Amino acid sequence: MFGKKSHAAEVHAIFEPTDSTLSAKDQIHNLENAITSLFTTWFPECMSLVWKRYFLTDVANQFQFIDCTGDEVISVIQQPPLNGSKVSAWVYGIENIGIEKAASGAVCVKRPFYTHLFHTQLQANEGNSFEQTTSIFTRYIDSLHSFQTKLSSHCIRTWLYVQQIDVQYAGMVNARRMIFQRENLTPATHFIASTGIEGRSFFPGVSVMMDAYAIPEIGEDQVTYLKGTGYLNPTHEYGVTFERGTVVSYGDREHVFISGTASINDRGEIVHPLDIQKQTERSFENMGALLSEAGCSFSDLAYLLVYLRDVADYKLVDAHLQAKFPHLPMIILLAPVCRPGWLIEIEGMAIRAINNNRFKHF
Repeated sequence: MFGKKSHAAEVHAIFEPTDSTLSAKDQIHNLENAITSLFTTWFPECMSLVWKRYFLTDVANQFQFIDCTGDEVISVIQQPPLNGSKVSAWVYGIENIGIEKAASGAVCVKRPFYTHLFHTQLQANEGNSFEQTTSIFTRYIDSLHSFQTKLSSHCIRTWLYVQQIDVQYAGMVNARRMIFQRENLTPATHFIASTGIEGRSFFPGVSVMMDAYAIPEIGEDQVTYLKGTGYLNPTHEYGVTFERGTVVSYGDREHVFISGTASINDRGEIVHPLDIQKQTERSFENMGALLSEAGCSFSDLAYLLVYLRDVADYKLVDAHLQAKFPHLPMIILLAPVCRPGWLIEIEGMAIRAINNNRFKHF
């Protein structure tokens, strides 16, 4: 938990069933009961559940057991947890908020000075990955406009899930580049922190699905983009359009969003092909460089999501992570990265206390 003594504490948590022999229905039921217990028993009444992302092994059959009736943001994706369970969840809570669901499906999390705007499960059912991505971003931009919000100025983070990523990733990349150019998101301006990863919707015809986070009231001077110079190169140099990381500064804290980070060097090349141990170490080197640039360290991390291409690498990676971060909420998922040679990708978020009277508190 960040900010135990502040007026707006935040908590990230990972939930995993303890009995993986139960049916999917029972595992999901027990997991939801545990989440409810956390927010009703362990935290004060002013702490509210904001976000739940469910990771499922078989979304087509298991989605029916997910309760989507609450006020919180719900995201559901087929990315099998590699601990043997049928479901895991990443949850996020904030103190002293209001939550409203818009007609567009967006969820507005309201604090005194800022609105945190979440869109999830954005998808289109027809066309190839290029056409679906174009439709998704077009509808997202239209929804942002209804909140007097712009993609280029206010969108902080996206997650793009691509089914059969080895085949369909290029279509998503090309469509995103086209949309970004139209919205003045270019190498000369900036892009958006993002993870582009294998994932599957509960609709079989969906090739691409997106979750997104924006802050309508955020000012341009409150957002900084991380480069990882010396370790990483600008993504546009190898044909993609996202930021390595983004820092959002408030009066009392900074949120540091680290995009999906793999074993890559400052020339855009895969480092340590076919070696999961060394690729894991290099991925953390790159993440460490980004955190350091933001004035943070690994001790500031709030959570980690770890994506693997090969289920056989789970035990080795899990042992490495447990030794390195024994108390950090994290989950390891089966989700191939956008290049076959990348065996692992890692994303996360750090939170750092600051005192900056130029900006309003979170």
